[in-house]
Amino acid sequence: MPSARPVEKLPVKLADCLPLPAYSGGQVKDNEAKVAATQGIEMYALMESAGGAVFSLLRFLWPKAAKVLVLCGKGNNGGDGFICARLLHRSGIEVVVLTSVAKNKLQGDALTAYLQLEQSGVEVNHGGELALADYIQGDSSAGVIVDSLFGIGFRGQLRQDSEALIRAVNGHKAKVLSVDLPSGLSADSGTVNPVAVSADVTVTFIALKQGLLTGQAADYVGRIYFADLELGQAFSAQVGSAHFIQSRQRLPALEPVSALRHKSSPGLVLAIGGNTMMPGAIRLAGEAALRCGASMLAVACHRENRNRVFNGRPEMMLAPDRADELARSAVLAKAKVLILGPGLGRDHWAQHLFDFAIAQPLACVIDADALYMLRQARQQGGVPDSGKIRVLTPHNAEAACLLGCTVDEVNRDRFAAVKAIARQYQGVCLLKGPGTLISDGKTVWINACGNPGMATGGMGDVLSGIIAAMLLQLNEPLDAVRLAAYLHGQAGDNIVAKQGQRGLLASDLFPELLHLVNHYQVGGGAES
Repeated sequence: MPSARPVEKLPVKLADCLPLPAYSGGQVKDNEAKVAATQGIEMYALMESAGGAVFSLLRFLWPKAAKVLVLCGKGNNGGDGFICARLLHRSGIEVVVLTSVAKNKLQGDALTAYLQLEQSGVEVNHGGELALADYIQGDSSAGVIVDSLFGIGFRGQLRQDSEALIRAVNGHKAKVLSVDLPSGLSADSGTVNPVAVSADVTVTFIALKQGLLTGQAADYVGRIYFADLELGQAFSAQVGSAHFIQSRQRLPALEPVSALRHKSSPGLVLAIGGNTMMPGAIRLAGEAALRCGASMLAVACHRENRNRVFNGRPEMMLAPDRADELARSAVLAKAKVLILGPGLGRDHWAQHLFDFAIAQPLACVIDADALYMLRQARQQGGVPDSGKIRVLTPHNAEAACLLGCTVDEVNRDRFAAVKAIARQYQGVCLLKGPGTLISDGKTVWINACGNPGMATGGMGDVLSGIIAAMLLQLNEPLDAVRLAAYLHGQAGDNIVAKQGQRGLLASDLFPELLHLVNHYQVGGGAES
């Protein structure tokens, strides 16, 4: 029997090991044995390390836990659970192992792990998933539940008995540690159907699974820890990925402010929107652009809103609100970047401004109502396919409109959706939501910061303004959108760390944004 490799260090928090490539479940499943072979590591030894990592993390996080329930499935994920249970038993902790898998159904390394557990004197409780659900509901003494039911191979929809078992776990008062990913969660897309284990902590191995980081996953993964099992570097070197996770490390950097700077450098942003009854959106977008480095800003809003948009912010310039007047204006001649859409509406006034703006040879951030108009214009063949810079910032419903599909279809594969929008509309797409995705149609970046408290009115408008400011200051559009997404999310996280998630306003971000953009240096990152 192969000897176990010791766990040399605890898994690390996800934020401490970024940026890293992210992979689909299939990529990991198809390649982990091949990569392990190149490093001279046997698969059972790898399983021993994974089970040991779960044990070590559990003992670190909950050192006073006296009783642990370990739920094991039939595959390698279950094998990790069997090994963790053996180590818990050896350390003197009361451990109860539950599995719906008959012994004669176990194979390979999972069977080896089961036999070692059996030899250690731990009784394994076999039974149907409904019976296990009843057991969990009737046992209130466990302090921690280890979820090693389903691994990266899970696809589709849970069976009713599996659903009942997972709901029993979620209804228990114990802390929950999921192995590799919460059972019921798709490793590829972050979707659940209809439910997944709601973990307090997830420890994932070797390579980061992209489904942990976007979409519905935010409700289930808890805190994410990563254990590379001494194979992560080799895996990322040998297995290519077009999906990456970003945090503050190695982000695109802003140049220091030049001593020769003048108000035309980096330049003027022209913001178009703010129809009747909607003055706030364009005001937020414009002020965000100024706070993040735009040296001048002009706003074309409906004339009924001018007092409300410009009140208390004299730095904003007034632009004409009619397309024919705007075409002859000095602000258009000076503009380098357009913001099109916040509070724009969909009436005749809005349509005329949209038609004018979308034809301009300027970098353009397109948001909100302008996204719906863009879809309509594309269907009618009215969107110029020139080489100009175009950034689209849809949420899921807007993404569905752009692609002509349902919101459910977008949610089922956000990675495919963000790439499709970038390709079809020839630009960079930022797909909002938990685990914001950014793509140029080839690569996808997953933004790891931000929080649910930011799901309030005006946050997207602030993001549009940040993107516009970054487009002025960075040469590559994808870099500009990546950095904007980070600044936006990190500003929100900084505020929440001080005051909590409830009551966070979009305008609250401005002081934090001002702080963050001034902590960038050439080749550096930002302080959080």
